[in-house]
Amino acid sequence: MIVPSRTGLEVFLARNAHLYRDKTLALFANQASVGPGYIHSLAFIDSELPGSVIRLFSPQHGFYGEKQDNMIPSAHFRMRDGRDVYSLYGETRSPTDEMMKGLDAVVADLQDVGTRVYTFQQSLSLLLEKAGETGTEIVVLDRPNPIGGLAREGNLTDPDCLSFVGLHPLPMRHGLTMGELALYMNSRLKKPARLSVSPMLNWWRKFHFSDTKLPWVAPSPNMPDPVTALLYPGTVLFEGTTLSEGRGTTQPFRLVGSPFIDSAALKKYLDAQSPPGAVFREVCFEPCFNKHAGKVCRGVEIHPVSRSFQPLRAALTILEAVLRLHPKENILIDPPYEYDYERRPIDLILGRKSVFDALRNGESAWKLCEGFQDEVSDFNKIIKDFLLYPD
Repeated sequence: MIVPSRTGLEVFLARNAHLYRDKTLALFANQASVGPGYIHSLAFIDSELPGSVIRLFSPQHGFYGEKQDNMIPSAHFRMRDGRDVYSLYGETRSPTDEMMKGLDAVVADLQDVGTRVYTFQQSLSLLLEKAGETGTEIVVLDRPNPIGGLAREGNLTDPDCLSFVGLHPLPMRHGLTMGELALYMNSRLKKPARLSVSPMLNWWRKFHFSDTKLPWVAPSPNMPDPVTALLYPGTVLFEGTTLSEGRGTTQPFRLVGSPFIDSAALKKYLDAQSPPGAVFREVCFEPCFNKHAGKVCRGVEIHPVSRSFQPLRAALTILEAVLRLHPKENILIDPPYEYDYERRPIDLILGRKSVFDALRNGESAWKLCEGFQDEVSDFNKIIKDFLLYPD
């Protein structure tokens, strides 16, 4: 019999909520912050601690997940019950003194997707940094890494590529939960916050989201299911290119294509390279918005068919193929990207300036990924003291 996992929210309510009965709280959450029965965590905390939550914070895409794309700010607003919701993806991405005023603690309950560039973890890092200054406690209610806690892929972020898609040295697929990320990020701050993590029960590092038996609510508009989350550590890099990553279709981050691509040649090249656990299917699609809106794009859909699937390697292999098959095409977009107005978006996403240039100069995706393994091994040693769950 499979015992369902229990989130940090459930554990907090059962074990620790009473410790905050006389505290003034804020909740950092969005539409995916749900507990049993798909009921929002705010409702659970309000029921257990009436009157304690006096304001809320929201991440990218807004408290209700209504903002579709990157660099679309969310405004502050007031809920019908009179509580203010402060956006941490709008006029500021770091909480102000006014936002933190009068708070004993901020409870963070966000579903991460296991990829360094997902901005929720950057927002949590900035919250931790501010809390270190103000003395406010941060309580992270942990949730599963939907793509597992064992596999890690990619180079660590270089210092000259730190940005709002990577404020700390992490591999692209980091294998940590939000609680573990918080412990690691907090340890790197000059003035760490008072941080506690409410851990999950019945979650093992080998688990993917389907193993947890927990409800999935899309944490952002283009993350409709856990399979998309598994593809995301790879196909997110196409945000730094002119190729469509499937935004504007019903299959975001599953499709890669462009009007100029020879899809048959692309599939043939990819099949010859055979990235582990991946099947590529030739497709045509027409985005309704975002890149190439209203134009027919040709390319591939990526199907992960086993847990040996390596999303970053698969995506880098697609990028390698496009550079070989269409060498005259300039496929990089210019800044800005996630509020950086100077550096190449592809470098910020990959966390290193040399990766794209190496591919363009003839290096293979396979060799690049092999070269990242020593960095992953070093990272495994760095984060071992922050891991909360067994294999």
